[in-house]
This record gives sequence, structure tokens and C-alpha cells, in this order.
Amino acid sequence: MNAGYKVGFHVSISGGISNSVDNAKGIGCSAFQIFSRNPRGWAAKPLSADDISLFKGKMAASGIDRNATVVHMPYLPNLSGPPGESYEKSVDTLAGEIGRCGDLGIPYLVIHLGSHMGKGAKSGIDQLAGAVNTARDRMKNGVTILLENSAGQKNSVGSQFEEMGTILDRIGNAEVCLDTCHLFAAGHDLRTPESVEKVLGSFDRAVGLGRLKVVHLNDSKGPLGSNLDRHEHIGLGSIGAPGLAAFVRHKAIAGLPIIMETPIEDKRGEAENMKAFLGLVSDPPAARLADRAT
Repeated sequence: MNAGYKVGFHVSISGGISNSVDNAKGIGCSAFQIFSRNPRGWAAKPLSADDISLFKGKMAASGIDRNATVVHMPYLPNLSGPPGESYEKSVDTLAGEIGRCGDLGIPYLVIHLGSHMGKGAKSGIDQLAGAVNTARDRMKNGVTILLENSAGQKNSVGSQFEEMGTILDRIGNAEVCLDTCHLFAAGHDLRTPESVEKVLGSFDRAVGLGRLKVVHLNDSKGPLGSNLDRHEHIGLGSIGAPGLAAFVRHKAIAGLPIIMETPIEDKRGEAENMKAFLGLVSDPPAARLADRAT
């Protein structure tokens, strides 16, 4: 039982994009995220009519809500970078991913906001807004772009809520995906119910909780305010299980698709992270019971 939560992982498309549905079902997902193509290169093999039909057929039979599926942009594009060939390729890639989401019937595309490369936050926001608006105008298919908050690395765009609000004011048909590791690394404390309430209150004032559509649920290897984008398994990092439990049980979060992007390593697998998640949402949370026992 997951208490009605829509929860899952980023899953592989190896062997064909429709395999992602099988992979998601195989680990008990009721939500999932994919790359629509190789995330480490610029070139993208076109989706064939057979690819699309098989994916849609498996989705229809899966019982997974279409609105709990997400595509993530590949790694190379930098949508906040200065003008030039790389920026133009980034815009083209974004437009292509919007098109692929539309073909697959996936409603959300998560994008990293990128780096202004030392040109300043205003330049980065201008470039990002131009990229999103240009790509969206090319592909008018109703796919919603989700801006993912950054961890606050040097020259990064979008680690603070006020900046995200400014960006959203500049672009159309875009909403937000909040990553808990990135929040914590950028200085937003999530370790207690009180701090979670404070952070989400700040987000509501600057952006609006109604604009939050997807959550990336990750613990953090780095300490608060470290600006390190290093994900940890659920409950094993610097945020900890009590804080993550308070976050996912918050009324603004509980109904959203929740995607875990936990490390791929021997320390813990997806089944264990799903069990850890279910402990967070048990009643009372297993995390709190564990705290009382220590």
C-alpha cells in the first residue's frame, strides 16, 4: 500500500522506449520518469510509429496515470548559456523533446535551468526565457515544461524561489518540479516538519504551490547549503527520514507525482528505496517510530 501516492523512479528505456513501462511496473511504480533518447549526446534517433504505438499501448494497459509520467531533458543542453552554436543546439533539443513528449502522450518535460557561464543572472534568465518561448512556439502541442530548481552551483540559474518566480513570469505554459536534494543543497532546510512548512510557505509566496506539478524526492549527500548536486538514498543523507516524511505528507505534495532519482549502486536498490518511501507515508511514519526508539 502507498496510501494513494503516485510514486516511482527514473527508469531505463534500454531496448526500446516502451520497455520503460515494463520497467516501471516491475518495480511497483505508479509514476515514472524517462529520458526519451540517449541523454549524453546531441543526436536523437527519431521515434517510429511503432515505438509510439507500443509505448501508448503498454501505458493504456499499465494502470499508471498518464499524468504521472515525465520526460527529463538530456544532459548537454544549456538553456541559460550565452548566444552561440551550443545555445542554438540547446533550443533545438528542447523543441525536439517537446515534440517527442507530445508524440508519446507524456504531459510533462522537466528541464534543468542551466548556467549563465559567468554572464550574470539577468543574462541567464533572458536566454532561458528566450529558449523556452522559442521552442514552445515551434511545438504547439500542449506539453508543459517543468522548471527544476538548481542546487545553487556557481553560475547556476534558479536555486532561489524569487528567481524561479521571475523566470515563470517571462515564459508561457511552464510550471515547476522541485527536487528535495537541490532544495537542501541551495540552503532550504527540510530536516524537520517546521522547516518543511517554512520552505513550502516561502515557495508559495514567491511562486505559488499551485504551480508545483512534480517532485523529485532525493536525500542529499552534501550538507545544508553546500551547493552539491549529489543525491542520496531515501533517509540515508543529510535531510533524513523525518524531514522527507514531513515533506511528502504535506497536503501540497501528497497528491503530486513523486519521482525518486536515487543512486544506482550496490548500497541500496530501488526495492529498498520504495520500502523506505512507504515507511515515510505509513501512519504513523516509520521514520518517527524509529526516532522514538533511539
